[in-house]
Amino acid sequence: MKNCQSRTAARSRTGGPTLLNIQPNEKYILSILQRLLETPSPSGYTAQVMNLVAEEAAALGVPLSWNEKGGLILTVEGLEPSRTIGLSAHVDTLGAMVRSIKPNGTLRLTSVGGFAMSSIENEYCKIHTRSGLTYTGTILTSHPSVHVYPDARDFKRQEENMEVRIDELVSGKDDVLKLGISVGDFISFEARPVITPSGYVKSRHLDDKASVAALLGLLESMKREGWKPLHNLSLLISNYEEVGHGTAWIPGEIHEMIAVDMGAMGDDLSCKETDVSICAKDSSGPYDYKMTGRLIELANALAIPFAVDIYPMYGSDASAALRGGNNIRAALIGPGVHASHSMERTHKQAILNTTKLLAAYVGEN
Repeated sequence: MKNCQSRTAARSRTGGPTLLNIQPNEKYILSILQRLLETPSPSGYTAQVMNLVAEEAAALGVPLSWNEKGGLILTVEGLEPSRTIGLSAHVDTLGAMVRSIKPNGTLRLTSVGGFAMSSIENEYCKIHTRSGLTYTGTILTSHPSVHVYPDARDFKRQEENMEVRIDELVSGKDDVLKLGISVGDFISFEARPVITPSGYVKSRHLDDKASVAALLGLLESMKREGWKPLHNLSLLISNYEEVGHGTAWIPGEIHEMIAVDMGAMGDDLSCKETDVSICAKDSSGPYDYKMTGRLIELANALAIPFAVDIYPMYGSDASAALRGGNNIRAALIGPGVHASHSMERTHKQAILNTTKLLAAYVGEN
């Protein structure tokens, strides 16, 4: 890379430009991912996890600022600052809020983000009060027992039939109110992260904390290996992606943006949990042809396992930025994730290779 004082970052030649070929720090990325997953952060309740990211960025020596709704902007100066590339990932997750307190002392919920109610049945959760108290509970249907309700197996899993059983001695609404629990309090789902000996990472909320860990791994590589991107970088850590407006506004100096978000898996899709997903089109339409093509070229050049897919029921921070009227080109990549918006699973190689592909893209000359 031109004028770069890198000591250890390797380069590979493919007959064209010299490509940055970093070795991501697996221990660092998986460690920060574990911490992110263990920090509750449903959309609208993200201050704790955003502070975690801010502290980590500061430890890596990266300047940061905040937007008005609590999102982070991390800035890295490039060798040729004539352009700015935006990289986004979101730290907000699916969750719920207290819709009402039922006469029997359970909580009716309202969803935050789009998920199937069946995916949270029997899940442990936490209720976060505005006074700072936290209570535990379990999400169930209101007909939870086959020994009591003849329709328990067939009872429709929809929002009005779900409730939170609080782990406190309550028998009615007044008891719940005395705990300080109120309508509008946030409910987070237990992530239960596990990293297996075979390298799988299974947890709720890999969408999109796996990608946030990949971006922090990119910054850690810059510090550890002493390299700089070719152009300026703005890393946008958004906190309202799951409700559609995480990056509706982005800094005006950004010329192009890569949303780093999970790749979906299923029928008619090629992506695997070990792959980097490159999305050519989602519900917002096609992504930029040139950017997508360059990402494919780089993945091939570095022998990174990847899949190009189309996600018709998917939107990203890049979608929000384009719909917000920002004058940018945009692309979308991320680690392949199985069972999105449910009990998700990816593989560490997909996360590490996402970092590696991003480094090649921002570091080439």
